[in-house]
Amino acid sequence: MHRIVSLAPSATAIVRALDAGDRLVGVTAHCEVEGVPRLGGWLNPDLDRLADLDPDLVLTNDHLQADLREELCDRGFTVAHAEPVTLDDVLTTFRTIGDAIGLSDRGQSLEARARDRIDRIRAGTPDGEDRPVVYCEEWGDPPMAAGNWVPEAVRVAGGRYPFVEPGERSREVERETVEATDPAVAIVHHCGAGEPSTQPLVEREWDLDATVHVIDDSLLNQPSPRLLDGIERLASIVSAV
Repeated sequence: MHRIVSLAPSATAIVRALDAGDRLVGVTAHCEVEGVPRLGGWLNPDLDRLADLDPDLVLTNDHLQADLREELCDRGFTVAHAEPVTLDDVLTTFRTIGDAIGLSDRGQSLEARARDRIDRIRAGTPDGEDRPVVYCEEWGDPPMAAGNWVPEAVRVAGGRYPFVEPGERSREVERETVEATDPAVAIVHHCGAGEPSTQPLVEREWDLDATVHVIDDSLLNQPSPRLLDGIERLASIVSAV
């Protein structure tokens, strides 16, 4: 597959990690890649412009893109679609996207290296129920505790996460719920919020005895190799508690 359109920032990041960025002929406005035509938003790309690019393969990588995948298939495009919701799912997509673009060996290698890295991070963090509670906020209005792979990321990093079960979607949380868990660490990583800031949580004046940190949303919200960097960042924060 030599002409690839990626309609998900995570898929774009994976393609680049596979050293296949030169195959990208179209991406969304949210993808971090230069010199490639941008086709609009990841949920509402310009499909006529996409057709003009004559791609061999289109990548989608989120359950919210399921309807878009169907529309693309109806238009005759070849689509490789994934819906990662757990940490294992994320790592598996490194291989499946490699398979889809004809670089199976690179995909398998990227997945293996990622799993080794996760194991190394996990080995360096404490186990047991005395781990500190970590609150990760994906959105601020209304406040939403991060779900999907974030609960597992927190555990790998040495924390406890009593807000959402692994693989479940992010959910709205009440002030009382968060305060009752007495988190030692609060992480703000609001999705698509622009300049990262702890301000939305600090201004809410919740009664938390927690150190408050901000992490770029792509480090926790994006199911790509960047998530590994995010887990390492989490581990460094939790270890300092």
